[in-house]
Amino acid sequence: MSQADDFIDGFYPYRRESETFGQIPLEGQNRAQILAQIVSMAEREDAMGDEGRVSGSLYSGDHEHYGYLGEVFSSFSHANVLQRDMYPSATKFEGEIVAMALAMLHGDAAEDACGVVTGGGSESLISAVYSYREQARGRGVTKPNLVLPTTAHVALDKGCYWMDVEVRKVRVGADYCADVAAMAAATDDQTIALVGSAVNYPHGLIDPIEELGALALERGIGLHVDGCLGGFLLPWIEAIGYDVPAWDFRVPGVTSISADTHKYGYALKGTSTLSYATKELRKQQYFTAPDWPGGLYLSPGLAGSRSGGLIAATWASLVTTGEEGYLAGARAIMQTADTIHAGVRKQAGVSVIGDPTFLIAFQSDDPDVDIYLVNDALKESGWRLNSLQLPAALHFCVTKPNTKPGMGEAFLADLSDAVDYAREHKGQPAASGAMYGFGGTPQGDATISALMSSVLDAMQAVAPDA
Repeated sequence: MSQADDFIDGFYPYRRESETFGQIPLEGQNRAQILAQIVSMAEREDAMGDEGRVSGSLYSGDHEHYGYLGEVFSSFSHANVLQRDMYPSATKFEGEIVAMALAMLHGDAAEDACGVVTGGGSESLISAVYSYREQARGRGVTKPNLVLPTTAHVALDKGCYWMDVEVRKVRVGADYCADVAAMAAATDDQTIALVGSAVNYPHGLIDPIEELGALALERGIGLHVDGCLGGFLLPWIEAIGYDVPAWDFRVPGVTSISADTHKYGYALKGTSTLSYATKELRKQQYFTAPDWPGGLYLSPGLAGSRSGGLIAATWASLVTTGEEGYLAGARAIMQTADTIHAGVRKQAGVSVIGDPTFLIAFQSDDPDVDIYLVNDALKESGWRLNSLQLPAALHFCVTKPNTKPGMGEAFLADLSDAVDYAREHKGQPAASGAMYGFGGTPQGDATISALMSSVLDAMQAVAPDA
């Protein structure tokens, strides 16, 4: 078999063992056979995550919980929540999800706190960009810009790209957190809002939200806190006694917060919350059309038709997990995270980036240790970490599947062996680092973007013939 075949099989692993459908089959397939095929795929693909050796991605890992949420989902999977006259339960579910998120984020400290349920973290961030842009138009802004640290989530770039908003990225400080003075220098009378993270995706760090809030108040603009990753975990980490810097609506100047229910809220993929300090700001993202021949049309955000199944399942996840469940999850996650954090700090050849909580990022501090070679060795040992760039690093986002007894210690033992491997193979190109570090220049970015576009093309295509 050629290397090309190996590559294609890696991308389309089922092409040699199942039929590829390039068009709707003439006759409907046997349901039992199709279900068996799907179950087989799911079991195979869940295996690594179930072992607890994957960073992030799977936040609950409890298949009984998933099964229960699947049952809830099936009750409303066919329901279109756009049609509230038919499915008024969606108002209960959605309103209570928003209320529970606001209570957790201390919405009582805001002027008129409210929120919406979205289809995920990216939609929450993009919707926030839209709301701030529309709000700024009301005060005469014609060339809007958004000021954010380089570590802010890239979905904000996507939102700005779609909404024709200039992105003003500011380098982080020596602590890898937002540089407030530099962000202040980047703002002007066309700035629609500032962004801070709690925590940021690359390094798991909380930006100085209190200082950013003060800057936002001084400039008369909004401050969005991206809590997509940490929003449903940091409150419980704080509640069990960890020192968590203020980052939610208790901070003056914070005007919106995104927090993903489908991460540490342990809901099914495809839901998030976007909370606002005022109803006036939330109203900016609404769309209404009173003069369409098809009737009155109204939508709270980007999506039109939405499945009631996801909203019902998200509500069920929150109310069945309860505070006790979230606190227990936080204790277990932090126990593993503390073990990994302390162990990485002791490991010669690598160093922890900043002062993280549940997500530990580390880079090489030894010229003889290529961090991507470290990643190669960890992959061979069965671990799946997230590769970072600018600077080259890895991170381990601890979730409930990683809290199995001994997982933190097992990772540290394999990390030590991986660092030794990197030293022994100094100068050898790393399989997992071929692209990382090539970005950051116009030529490099253009090349990588072209390759990434090709990958996206492949994701939308049927498998080539085997």
